[in-house]
Amino acid sequence: MAEVSPRAVASGIARDLQSSGHVAWFAGGCVRDELLGLQPKDYDVATSAHPEDVVHVFPRAHAVGAAFGVMLVRRHGITVEVATFREEGTYSDHRRPDDVRFSDARSDAQRRDFTINGLFRDPVTGEVHDFVNGRADLEAGILRAIGDADARLNEDHLRMLRAVRFVATLGVTLEPQTQTAIKRHASQLTGVSRERIGDEIRRTLACPGRVRGAELLESLGLAEAALGSPARPGPWLRLERVGHDGSQLPALMAAWAADRGMEVKHFDALVDTFRDRLLLTNVEQRGMRACLTVHETLRQWRDLAVAPQKRLASIAWFSAGMDLFSVTDPDAAAVVQRDIETLAKTGLSPRRLLDGHDLKQLGLVEGPALGQLLEAVYDAQLEGRVQSRGDAEDLARRLASGC
Repeated sequence: MAEVSPRAVASGIARDLQSSGHVAWFAGGCVRDELLGLQPKDYDVATSAHPEDVVHVFPRAHAVGAAFGVMLVRRHGITVEVATFREEGTYSDHRRPDDVRFSDARSDAQRRDFTINGLFRDPVTGEVHDFVNGRADLEAGILRAIGDADARLNEDHLRMLRAVRFVATLGVTLEPQTQTAIKRHASQLTGVSRERIGDEIRRTLACPGRVRGAELLESLGLAEAALGSPARPGPWLRLERVGHDGSQLPALMAAWAADRGMEVKHFDALVDTFRDRLLLTNVEQRGMRACLTVHETLRQWRDLAVAPQKRLASIAWFSAGMDLFSVTDPDAAAVVQRDIETLAKTGLSPRRLLDGHDLKQLGLVEGPALGQLLEAVYDAQLEGRVQSRGDAEDLARRLASGC
């Protein structure tokens, strides 16, 4: 059986709602992306049907926010959000409306954040329905708040970070009044949950336009609010060089921190700041710390013995750390690269000649000293002082006896 696309599933759901006498259109980001020639990641359907009407058409629909008119309909393993056209009341918590009233498409468009996200499209006829002049802004490459920019941002302060992400991902330009409003409200970002802030910043750093995103985060005052340290003007040389495919978030965070002029030499405290402010995962913390460790250790590369050099070059994040280092000292980085090519001839991280089980079999050592002895033998192996299992066992015996 041929795989069914998300668009086909969403179109079928809209068509079934239309057949039951309801208006049902694609809404928001999927319309924007299609008009830009991009492939939407998912499709949302906005409809005149109330939740009970949606259940009538789709008996297995799941309510995730019936009070807000939001239902989930699942077909062919794909879940589509179906939301009733609505108007919204005040946002006391600056995140969700206190109340909603089911309404029509025009009112529903007016409640959304930016004009380019306020478009609807009939998937059956292909007609675009535009109540906020979003299509003109999309064609002109402008990101503009719908209606009063201050009011839209005050409803949900996270919209300020979303604006930066849209600029970075779509290549649009912030409309002046929207930009000015973000500057006025930037300090209010501190009231947004760290989880939501972290997610938006991750998405901005991971996109090809991350440098433009970083510039806006700083110039609008959002970076200062998010990280608790003064804004920096750039340049963003490391951020531009590292993590080209956007998949190396820990490296991108390390690059952003270094470009901001944060105290990289105190990288443990720096990583802790990012962890606390952006709720980094353990994997992200380890990766960011490894990148910054490489960046700083490379400053003393020529003072390191062969074993520490090989160990450093074998770190999973060494390449990203090298990218960071090469921005500030390309000549030194070239020397390191040549040295690594020489070291690689004898193996940067060869399989160990001895492991903990081997040492126990030899009856040489127990307890915490076991790990220290293992590392000393492996250092000798990395430096070529031992080249066989027998040599490694002899060295282990000598070290264990203190000779």
